[in-house]
Amino acid sequence: MTALLPLFGTAAARALDQQASARLAGGAFALMQQAGQGAWRVLERDWPQAERITVVCGPGNNGGDGYVLALCALRARRQVVVLHLEDHTPRTDLAQRACTDYVAAGGQVALFPEQFPPADVVVDALFGIGLARAPEGQAQALIEAINAQPAPVFALDVPSGIDAGQGTAPGAAVRARRTLQFIVRHHGLHTGAGLEHAGELLLDPLEVPDELLRMTAPKAQLLQAEHLASWLRPRRLDTHKGENGRVLCIGGDLGHGGSIMMTTEAALRSGAGLVTVATRQAHVGALLTRRPEAMVHAVESGSDLQPLLEAADVIAIGPGLGQGDWGRALLRLALEAGKPLVLDADALNLIAQQPRALGDAILTPHPGEAGRLLGRSTAEVQADRFGAAGELAARWQATVVLKGAGTLIAQDGQLPRVITTGNPGMATGGMGDVLTGVIAGLRGQRLDAFAAASAGALLHGLAGDAAAARRGQRGLLASDLFDCLPTLANPQVAG
Repeated sequence: MTALLPLFGTAAARALDQQASARLAGGAFALMQQAGQGAWRVLERDWPQAERITVVCGPGNNGGDGYVLALCALRARRQVVVLHLEDHTPRTDLAQRACTDYVAAGGQVALFPEQFPPADVVVDALFGIGLARAPEGQAQALIEAINAQPAPVFALDVPSGIDAGQGTAPGAAVRARRTLQFIVRHHGLHTGAGLEHAGELLLDPLEVPDELLRMTAPKAQLLQAEHLASWLRPRRLDTHKGENGRVLCIGGDLGHGGSIMMTTEAALRSGAGLVTVATRQAHVGALLTRRPEAMVHAVESGSDLQPLLEAADVIAIGPGLGQGDWGRALLRLALEAGKPLVLDADALNLIAQQPRALGDAILTPHPGEAGRLLGRSTAEVQADRFGAAGELAARWQATVVLKGAGTLIAQDGQLPRVITTGNPGMATGGMGDVLTGVIAGLRGQRLDAFAAASAGALLHGLAGDAAAARRGQRGLLASDLFDCLPTLANPQVAG
Protein backbone atom coordinates (compact mmCIF):
# COMPACT_ATOMS: atom_id res chain seq x y z
CA MET A 1 0.00 0.00 0.00
CA THR A 2 1.16 3.54 -0.74
CA ALA A 3 2.61 4.93 2.50
CA LEU A 4 0.18 7.06 4.46
CA LEU A 5 1.36 10.50 5.55
CA PRO A 6 2.15 10.66 9.30
CA LEU A 7 0.57 13.34 11.47
CA PHE A 8 2.21 14.23 14.78
CA GLY A 9 1.20 15.64 18.13
CA THR A 10 2.66 18.78 19.68
CA ALA A 11 4.86 16.86 22.13
CA ALA A 12 6.50 14.99 19.24
CA ALA A 13 6.94 18.23 17.31
CA ARG A 14 8.75 19.86 20.25
CA ALA A 15 10.93 16.80 20.80
CA LEU A 16 11.93 16.67 17.13
CA ASP A 17 12.78 20.37 17.20
CA GLN A 18 15.11 19.81 20.14
CA GLN A 19 16.70 16.68 18.66
CA ALA A 20 17.25 18.32 15.28
CA SER A 21 18.75 21.41 16.93
CA ALA A 22 21.20 19.24 18.84
CA ARG A 23 22.41 17.61 15.62
CA LEU A 24 22.51 20.65 13.39
CA ALA A 25 25.65 22.72 12.97
CA GLY A 26 24.72 26.08 14.42
CA GLY A 27 22.16 24.54 16.75
CA ALA A 28 18.65 25.82 17.36
CA PHE A 29 19.30 29.23 15.83
CA ALA A 30 20.32 27.60 12.55
CA LEU A 31 17.03 25.68 12.60
CA MET A 32 15.14 28.94 13.26
CA GLN A 33 16.89 30.55 10.31
CA GLN A 34 15.91 27.62 8.10
CA ALA A 35 12.28 28.05 9.17
CA GLY A 36 12.16 31.80 8.63
CA GLN A 37 14.03 31.66 5.33
CA GLY A 38 11.85 28.80 4.09
CA ALA A 39 8.74 30.75 5.02
CA TRP A 40 10.04 33.78 3.13
CA ARG A 41 10.56 31.65 0.01
CA VAL A 42 6.93 30.50 0.21
CA LEU A 43 5.69 34.06 0.66
CA GLU A 44 7.80 35.31 -2.23
CA ARG A 45 6.57 32.47 -4.45
CA ASP A 46 2.87 32.69 -3.59
CA TRP A 47 2.56 36.48 -3.27
CA PRO A 48 5.24 37.79 -5.65
CA GLN A 49 3.55 41.19 -6.01
CA ALA A 50 3.40 41.85 -2.26
CA GLU A 51 5.37 45.01 -1.46
CA ARG A 52 4.00 45.77 2.03
CA ILE A 53 4.47 42.95 4.52
CA THR A 54 3.39 43.07 8.15
CA VAL A 55 4.86 40.37 10.37
CA VAL A 56 3.04 39.88 13.67
CA CYS A 57 5.56 38.47 16.14
CA GLY A 58 5.00 36.96 19.54
CA PRO A 59 7.51 36.66 22.38
CA GLY A 60 8.56 33.06 21.75
CA ASN A 61 10.39 31.13 19.07
CA ASN A 62 7.45 31.36 16.66
CA GLY A 63 8.01 35.10 16.82
CA GLY A 64 11.70 34.43 16.20
CA ASP A 65 10.78 32.67 12.95
CA GLY A 66 8.82 35.79 12.05
CA TYR A 67 11.81 38.08 12.68
CA VAL A 68 13.95 35.91 10.39
CA LEU A 69 11.31 36.15 7.65
CA ALA A 70 11.07 39.91 8.18
CA LEU A 71 14.84 40.26 7.73
CA CYS A 72 14.66 38.27 4.47
CA ALA A 73 11.87 40.53 3.21
CA LEU A 74 13.83 43.62 4.23
CA ARG A 75 16.88 42.42 2.30
CA ALA A 76 14.60 41.83 -0.71
CA ARG A 77 13.72 45.54 -0.51
CA ARG A 78 10.13 45.04 0.59
CA GLN A 79 8.34 47.43 2.95
CA VAL A 80 8.39 45.43 6.16
CA VAL A 81 6.98 46.19 9.59
CA VAL A 82 7.14 43.85 12.57
CA LEU A 83 4.11 44.32 14.78
CA HIS A 84 3.92 43.10 18.36
CA LEU A 85 2.18 43.81 21.63
CA GLU A 86 3.90 46.04 24.15
CA ASP A 87 4.52 43.11 26.49
CA HIS A 88 5.53 40.77 23.66
CA THR A 89 9.14 41.74 23.24
CA PRO A 90 11.24 38.61 22.59
CA ARG A 91 11.67 36.46 25.70
CA THR A 92 13.69 33.50 24.44
CA ASP A 93 17.37 33.76 23.58
CA LEU A 94 16.68 32.65 20.01
CA ALA A 95 13.89 35.17 19.44
CA GLN A 96 15.99 37.96 20.96
CA ARG A 97 18.87 37.14 18.62
CA ALA A 98 16.56 37.10 15.57
CA CYS A 99 15.01 40.41 16.63
CA THR A 100 18.43 41.99 17.14
CA ASP A 101 19.52 40.97 13.64
CA TYR A 102 16.35 42.43 12.13
CA VAL A 103 16.58 45.75 13.97
CA ALA A 104 20.33 46.06 13.26
CA ALA A 105 19.54 45.81 9.54
CA GLY A 106 17.19 48.80 9.84
CA GLY A 107 13.98 46.85 10.40
CA GLN A 108 10.93 48.77 11.60
CA VAL A 109 8.95 47.72 14.67
CA ALA A 110 5.46 48.93 15.58
CA LEU A 111 3.24 48.35 18.59
CA PHE A 112 -0.36 47.19 18.66
CA PRO A 113 -2.93 48.66 19.34
CA GLU A 114 -1.29 51.95 18.42
CA GLN A 115 -1.32 50.93 14.76
CA PHE A 116 -1.87 48.08 12.33
CA PRO A 117 0.21 48.87 9.26
CA PRO A 118 -1.52 48.41 5.88
CA ALA A 119 -0.20 45.31 4.15
CA ASP A 120 -0.40 43.17 1.05
CA VAL A 121 0.34 40.10 3.18
CA VAL A 122 0.19 39.63 6.95
CA VAL A 123 2.43 36.98 8.50
CA ASP A 124 1.15 35.36 11.68
CA ALA A 125 4.12 34.49 13.91
CA LEU A 126 2.34 35.23 17.15
CA PHE A 127 1.98 31.99 19.11
CA GLY A 128 2.43 28.84 16.99
CA ILE A 129 2.09 25.63 19.03
CA GLY A 130 2.94 27.53 22.21
CA LEU A 131 -0.68 28.36 23.06
CA ALA A 132 -3.31 25.81 24.08
CA ARG A 133 -5.83 28.16 25.74
CA ALA A 134 -8.01 31.04 24.68
CA PRO A 135 -6.06 34.26 23.98
CA GLU A 136 -6.95 37.08 26.34
CA GLY A 137 -6.83 40.86 26.47
CA GLN A 138 -4.71 42.56 23.85
CA ALA A 139 -3.64 39.22 22.36
CA GLN A 140 -7.29 38.49 21.58
CA ALA A 141 -7.73 41.98 20.17
CA LEU A 142 -4.66 41.56 17.95
CA ILE A 143 -5.95 38.28 16.53
CA GLU A 144 -9.31 39.89 15.83
CA ALA A 145 -7.53 42.77 14.10
CA ILE A 146 -5.56 40.32 11.93
CA ASN A 147 -8.82 38.68 10.86
CA ALA A 148 -10.54 42.01 10.24
CA GLN A 149 -7.91 43.46 7.87
CA PRO A 150 -8.30 42.63 4.14
CA ALA A 151 -4.87 41.20 3.27
CA PRO A 152 -4.26 37.42 3.06
CA VAL A 153 -2.75 35.87 6.18
CA PHE A 154 0.23 33.51 6.07
CA ALA A 155 0.59 31.55 9.33
CA LEU A 156 3.89 30.07 10.49
CA ASP A 157 3.56 26.53 11.84
CA VAL A 158 0.09 26.97 13.40
CA PRO A 159 -2.55 29.73 13.13
CA SER A 160 -2.34 31.60 16.43
CA GLY A 161 -5.15 30.65 18.78
CA ILE A 162 -5.52 27.11 17.43
CA ASP A 163 -4.69 24.26 19.78
CA ALA A 164 -2.64 22.10 17.43
CA GLY A 165 -2.98 19.14 19.80
CA GLN A 166 -6.78 19.10 19.72
CA GLY A 167 -7.63 20.90 16.50
CA THR A 168 -9.81 23.35 18.41
CA ALA A 169 -10.11 27.11 18.74
CA PRO A 170 -10.72 27.74 22.45
CA GLY A 171 -11.17 31.46 21.72
CA ALA A 172 -10.15 33.93 19.03
CA ALA A 173 -7.98 32.31 16.36
CA VAL A 174 -6.28 33.53 13.20
CA ARG A 175 -7.91 32.58 9.91
CA ALA A 176 -5.05 31.97 7.53
CA ARG A 177 -5.00 31.69 3.76
CA ARG A 178 -2.01 29.35 4.07
CA THR A 179 -0.16 27.71 6.93
CA LEU A 180 3.43 26.49 6.62
CA GLN A 181 4.10 23.69 9.11
CA PHE A 182 7.67 23.11 10.18
CA ILE A 183 9.33 19.67 10.48
CA VAL A 184 6.06 17.68 10.79
CA ARG A 185 2.40 17.87 9.92
CA HIS A 186 0.34 18.70 13.01
CA HIS A 187 -2.57 16.31 13.47
CA GLY A 188 -4.76 19.01 15.00
CA LEU A 189 -4.61 21.13 11.84
CA HIS A 190 -6.27 18.41 9.78
CA THR A 191 -9.67 18.26 11.47
CA GLY A 192 -12.31 20.51 13.03
CA ALA A 193 -11.49 24.14 13.70
CA GLY A 194 -7.81 23.55 12.95
CA LEU A 195 -8.62 22.61 9.37
CA GLU A 196 -11.00 25.56 9.06
CA HIS A 197 -8.48 28.14 10.27
CA ALA A 198 -5.31 26.82 8.63
CA GLY A 199 -6.32 27.29 5.00
CA GLU A 200 -3.99 25.56 2.56
CA LEU A 201 -1.54 23.41 4.52
CA LEU A 202 2.11 23.29 3.46
CA LEU A 203 5.11 21.54 5.01
CA ASP A 204 8.77 22.47 5.28
CA PRO A 205 10.63 19.53 6.87
CA LEU A 206 13.72 21.73 7.35
CA GLU A 207 16.95 19.76 7.62
CA VAL A 208 15.66 17.20 10.08
CA PRO A 209 17.24 13.77 9.51
CA ASP A 210 14.82 11.13 8.26
CA GLU A 211 15.97 8.77 10.99
CA LEU A 212 14.59 11.12 13.65
CA LEU A 213 11.20 11.09 11.95
CA ARG A 214 11.24 7.30 11.68
CA MET A 215 11.98 7.04 15.41
CA THR A 216 9.04 9.29 16.34
CA ALA A 217 5.56 7.81 16.73
CA PRO A 218 2.85 9.64 14.78
CA LYS A 219 -0.53 10.50 16.27
CA ALA A 220 -2.52 9.74 13.13
CA GLN A 221 -2.21 9.20 9.38
CA LEU A 222 -3.47 11.33 6.51
CA LEU A 223 -5.24 9.69 3.58
CA GLN A 224 -5.04 11.25 0.12
CA ALA A 225 -6.44 10.45 -3.32
CA GLU A 226 -3.50 8.29 -4.37
CA HIS A 227 -4.22 5.85 -1.55
CA LEU A 228 -7.47 4.67 -3.18
CA ALA A 229 -5.57 2.62 -5.73
CA SER A 230 -4.15 0.46 -2.93
CA TRP A 231 -7.66 -0.74 -2.06
CA LEU A 232 -9.53 -0.53 -5.35
CA ARG A 233 -7.50 -2.67 -7.71
CA PRO A 234 -8.58 -3.69 -11.22
CA ARG A 235 -10.88 -6.69 -11.29
CA ARG A 236 -10.05 -10.05 -12.85
CA LEU A 237 -11.52 -10.72 -16.26
CA ASP A 238 -13.54 -13.66 -14.89
CA THR A 239 -14.98 -11.79 -11.91
CA HIS A 240 -18.66 -12.52 -11.23
CA LYS A 241 -21.16 -10.35 -9.35
CA GLY A 242 -21.28 -12.59 -6.32
CA GLU A 243 -17.62 -11.86 -5.62
CA ASN A 244 -18.34 -8.14 -5.42
CA GLY A 245 -20.66 -8.37 -2.47
CA ARG A 246 -24.33 -8.81 -1.71
CA VAL A 247 -25.34 -5.66 0.13
CA LEU A 248 -28.66 -5.38 1.94
CA CYS A 249 -29.87 -1.82 2.57
CA ILE A 250 -32.53 -1.53 5.28
CA GLY A 251 -34.49 1.67 5.88
CA GLY A 252 -37.06 4.05 4.51
CA ASP A 253 -39.93 4.14 6.96
CA LEU A 254 -43.08 5.88 5.78
CA GLY A 255 -42.22 9.36 4.51
CA HIS A 256 -38.47 8.69 4.48
CA GLY A 257 -37.94 6.67 1.32
CA GLY A 258 -35.41 9.02 -0.28
CA SER A 259 -32.69 8.19 2.23
CA ILE A 260 -32.56 4.49 1.50
CA MET A 261 -32.78 5.18 -2.24
CA MET A 262 -29.55 7.17 -2.06
CA THR A 263 -27.83 4.53 0.06
CA THR A 264 -28.85 1.90 -2.48
CA GLU A 265 -27.55 3.79 -5.51
CA ALA A 266 -24.32 4.69 -3.71
CA ALA A 267 -23.64 1.01 -2.99
CA LEU A 268 -24.19 0.18 -6.65
CA ARG A 269 -22.11 3.08 -7.93
CA SER A 270 -19.21 2.10 -5.69
CA GLY A 271 -19.10 -1.39 -7.17
CA ALA A 272 -21.32 -3.71 -5.12
CA GLY A 273 -22.26 -6.81 -7.08
CA LEU A 274 -25.85 -7.17 -5.87
CA VAL A 275 -27.87 -4.68 -3.83
CA THR A 276 -31.10 -5.65 -2.15
CA VAL A 277 -33.38 -3.16 -0.42
CA ALA A 278 -35.74 -3.80 2.47
CA THR A 279 -38.18 -0.92 2.78
CA ARG A 280 -41.84 -0.05 3.15
CA GLN A 281 -44.27 -1.09 0.41
CA ALA A 282 -45.00 2.57 -0.29
CA HIS A 283 -41.44 3.13 -1.56
CA VAL A 284 -41.01 0.05 -3.73
CA GLY A 285 -42.36 1.54 -6.97
CA ALA A 286 -40.36 4.77 -6.70
CA LEU A 287 -37.15 2.91 -5.91
CA LEU A 288 -37.53 0.52 -8.85
CA THR A 289 -38.30 3.42 -11.15
CA ARG A 290 -35.21 5.30 -10.06
CA ARG A 291 -32.84 2.34 -9.81
CA PRO A 292 -34.10 -0.81 -11.56
CA GLU A 293 -30.75 -2.55 -10.92
CA ALA A 294 -31.70 -2.88 -7.23
CA MET A 295 -33.75 -5.78 -5.92
CA VAL A 296 -36.43 -4.08 -3.84
CA HIS A 297 -38.58 -5.88 -1.27
CA ALA A 298 -41.51 -4.64 0.74
CA VAL A 299 -40.81 -5.51 4.35
CA GLU A 300 -43.54 -4.98 6.91
CA SER A 301 -42.45 -7.54 9.49
CA GLY A 302 -39.48 -9.47 10.77
CA SER A 303 -40.51 -12.59 8.87
CA ASP A 304 -40.28 -10.61 5.62
CA LEU A 305 -36.74 -9.56 6.45
CA GLN A 306 -35.26 -12.86 7.59
CA PRO A 307 -34.52 -14.44 4.17
CA LEU A 308 -32.94 -11.19 2.98
CA LEU A 309 -30.62 -11.15 5.99
CA GLU A 310 -29.54 -14.71 5.34
CA ALA A 311 -28.55 -13.93 1.74
CA ALA A 312 -26.62 -10.75 2.54
CA ASP A 313 -22.85 -10.37 2.88
CA VAL A 314 -23.10 -6.85 4.34
CA ILE A 315 -25.98 -4.95 5.91
CA ALA A 316 -26.38 -1.17 5.71
CA ILE A 317 -29.07 0.05 8.07
CA GLY A 318 -30.25 3.39 9.38
CA PRO A 319 -31.05 5.86 6.58
CA GLY A 320 -34.73 6.72 6.89
CA LEU A 321 -35.19 3.87 9.39
CA GLY A 322 -37.07 5.95 11.94
CA GLN A 323 -37.26 5.21 15.63
CA GLY A 324 -40.67 3.61 15.71
CA ASP A 325 -41.63 -0.03 16.19
CA TRP A 326 -40.86 -0.90 12.55
CA GLY A 327 -37.33 0.47 12.67
CA ARG A 328 -36.62 -1.03 16.08
CA ALA A 329 -37.73 -4.49 14.98
CA LEU A 330 -35.64 -4.45 11.82
CA LEU A 331 -32.56 -3.17 13.65
CA ARG A 332 -32.84 -5.92 16.26
CA LEU A 333 -32.92 -8.59 13.57
CA ALA A 334 -30.04 -6.99 11.67
CA LEU A 335 -27.89 -6.95 14.81
CA GLU A 336 -28.71 -10.59 15.49
CA ALA A 337 -27.86 -11.71 11.95
CA GLY A 338 -24.11 -11.88 12.65
CA LYS A 339 -23.22 -10.15 9.37
CA PRO A 340 -20.91 -7.15 8.84
CA LEU A 341 -22.85 -3.97 9.49
CA VAL A 342 -22.72 -0.32 8.47
CA LEU A 343 -24.82 1.74 10.88
CA ASP A 344 -25.95 5.32 10.32
CA ALA A 345 -28.66 7.81 11.25
CA ASP A 346 -31.54 6.30 13.25
CA ALA A 347 -29.70 3.01 13.72
CA LEU A 348 -27.13 5.00 15.71
CA ASN A 349 -29.80 6.86 17.65
CA LEU A 350 -31.51 3.61 18.55
CA ILE A 351 -28.38 1.84 19.79
CA ALA A 352 -27.53 4.95 21.82
CA GLN A 353 -30.82 4.42 23.68
CA GLN A 354 -30.21 0.72 24.26
CA PRO A 355 -26.48 -0.12 24.12
CA ARG A 356 -25.62 -3.66 23.10
CA ALA A 357 -22.84 -5.66 21.46
CA LEU A 358 -22.57 -4.91 17.76
CA GLY A 359 -20.18 -7.48 16.36
CA ASP A 360 -18.47 -6.59 13.07
CA ALA A 361 -19.76 -3.03 12.62
CA ILE A 362 -18.86 0.32 11.12
CA LEU A 363 -20.49 3.34 12.78
CA THR A 364 -20.77 6.56 10.76
CA PRO A 365 -21.90 9.29 13.17
CA HIS A 366 -21.88 13.02 12.68
CA PRO A 367 -20.84 14.93 15.84
CA GLY A 368 -24.41 15.10 17.18
CA GLU A 369 -24.91 11.35 16.84
CA ALA A 370 -21.45 10.75 18.31
CA GLY A 371 -22.48 12.86 21.30
CA ARG A 372 -25.58 10.75 21.84
CA LEU A 373 -23.55 7.55 21.63
CA LEU A 374 -21.12 8.91 24.23
CA GLY A 375 -23.65 10.70 26.43
CA ARG A 376 -22.17 14.16 25.89
CA SER A 377 -22.82 17.32 23.91
CA THR A 378 -21.91 17.98 20.29
CA ALA A 379 -19.61 20.76 21.48
CA GLU A 380 -17.73 18.32 23.71
CA VAL A 381 -17.23 15.94 20.78
CA GLN A 382 -15.93 18.76 18.58
CA ALA A 383 -13.59 19.93 21.37
CA ASP A 384 -11.69 16.63 21.10
CA ARG A 385 -12.55 14.87 17.87
CA PHE A 386 -9.64 12.42 18.08
CA GLY A 387 -10.54 11.52 21.64
CA ALA A 388 -14.23 11.11 20.82
CA ALA A 389 -13.56 8.88 17.80
CA GLY A 390 -11.17 6.71 19.80
CA GLU A 391 -13.59 6.41 22.71
CA LEU A 392 -16.43 5.43 20.39
CA ALA A 393 -14.31 2.72 18.78
CA ALA A 394 -13.25 1.34 22.16
CA ARG A 395 -16.67 1.55 23.79
CA TRP A 396 -18.56 -0.09 20.93
CA GLN A 397 -15.69 -2.33 19.75
CA ALA A 398 -16.41 -1.10 16.24
CA THR A 399 -14.84 0.87 13.43
CA VAL A 400 -15.90 4.51 13.60
CA VAL A 401 -16.18 7.16 10.90
CA LEU A 402 -16.58 10.48 12.71
CA LYS A 403 -17.88 12.76 9.98
CA GLY A 404 -17.21 16.47 9.61
CA ALA A 405 -14.40 18.68 8.36
CA GLY A 406 -11.41 16.38 8.63
CA THR A 407 -13.29 13.06 8.89
CA LEU A 408 -11.67 10.62 11.32
CA ILE A 409 -11.49 6.82 10.99
CA ALA A 410 -10.88 5.01 14.26
CA GLN A 411 -10.60 1.38 15.30
CA ASP A 412 -9.35 0.11 18.64
CA GLY A 413 -5.69 -0.82 18.32
CA GLN A 414 -5.20 1.06 15.03
CA LEU A 415 -3.61 4.44 14.35
CA PRO A 416 -6.47 6.79 13.47
CA ARG A 417 -6.78 8.05 9.93
CA VAL A 418 -7.75 11.53 8.78
CA ILE A 419 -9.47 12.50 5.55
CA THR A 420 -9.53 16.15 4.50
CA THR A 421 -11.23 15.69 1.13
CA GLY A 422 -14.76 17.02 0.83
CA ASN A 423 -16.09 20.57 0.90
CA PRO A 424 -18.73 22.79 2.57
CA GLY A 425 -21.17 22.11 -0.27
CA MET A 426 -21.55 18.61 1.16
CA ALA A 427 -23.22 20.00 4.29
CA THR A 428 -26.65 19.07 2.96
CA GLY A 429 -29.25 16.38 3.45
CA GLY A 430 -28.52 12.95 2.03
CA MET A 431 -24.72 13.10 2.00
CA GLY A 432 -24.52 10.75 4.98
CA ASP A 433 -26.89 8.30 3.26
CA VAL A 434 -24.56 8.23 0.25
CA LEU A 435 -21.54 7.64 2.51
CA THR A 436 -23.30 4.68 4.14
CA GLY A 437 -23.91 3.10 0.76
CA VAL A 438 -20.35 3.70 -0.44
CA ILE A 439 -18.82 2.11 2.65
CA ALA A 440 -21.23 -0.85 2.52
CA GLY A 441 -20.46 -1.34 -1.18
CA LEU A 442 -16.73 -1.45 -0.50
CA ARG A 443 -17.15 -3.69 2.55
CA GLY A 444 -18.92 -6.16 0.27
CA GLN A 445 -15.92 -6.15 -2.06
CA ARG A 446 -13.85 -8.00 0.52
CA LEU A 447 -12.28 -5.03 2.25
CA ASP A 448 -12.03 -5.37 6.02
CA ALA A 449 -13.94 -2.90 8.15
CA PHE A 450 -11.07 -0.46 8.72
CA ALA A 451 -10.13 -0.47 5.04
CA ALA A 452 -13.73 -0.13 3.85
CA ALA A 453 -14.36 2.76 6.22
CA SER A 454 -11.13 4.48 5.15
CA ALA A 455 -11.55 3.94 1.41
CA GLY A 456 -15.26 4.72 1.54
CA ALA A 457 -14.90 8.01 3.35
CA LEU A 458 -12.04 9.00 1.05
CA LEU A 459 -13.98 8.05 -2.10
CA HIS A 460 -17.05 9.92 -0.83
CA GLY A 461 -15.06 13.08 -0.16
CA LEU A 462 -13.32 12.93 -3.54
CA ALA A 463 -16.67 12.49 -5.28
CA GLY A 464 -18.01 15.52 -3.44
CA ASP A 465 -15.03 17.58 -4.57
CA ALA A 466 -15.42 16.40 -8.17
CA ALA A 467 -19.13 17.24 -8.16
CA ALA A 468 -18.44 20.67 -6.64
CA ALA A 469 -15.81 21.34 -9.31
CA ARG A 470 -18.50 20.79 -11.93
CA ARG A 471 -21.42 22.60 -10.31
CA GLY A 472 -20.09 24.72 -7.47
CA GLN A 473 -20.55 24.11 -3.75
CA ARG A 474 -23.75 26.03 -3.09
CA GLY A 475 -26.72 24.00 -4.28
CA LEU A 476 -24.76 20.72 -4.44
CA LEU A 477 -27.03 17.68 -4.01
CA ALA A 478 -26.12 14.31 -2.57
CA SER A 479 -27.27 12.67 -5.80
CA ASP A 480 -24.75 14.79 -7.75
CA LEU A 481 -22.04 12.46 -6.42
CA PHE A 482 -23.39 9.46 -8.33
CA ASP A 483 -21.91 10.48 -11.67
CA CYS A 484 -18.48 10.86 -10.05
CA LEU A 485 -18.33 7.69 -7.99
CA PRO A 486 -17.67 5.07 -10.74
CA THR A 487 -14.74 7.00 -12.24
CA LEU A 488 -13.13 7.57 -8.84
CA ALA A 489 -13.82 3.99 -7.75
CA ASN A 490 -11.59 2.86 -10.63
CA PRO A 491 -8.45 4.89 -9.82
CA GLN A 492 -6.21 2.99 -12.23
CA VAL A 493 -8.56 3.91 -15.09
CA ALA A 494 -9.03 7.48 -13.86
CA GLY A 495 -5.27 7.94 -13.61
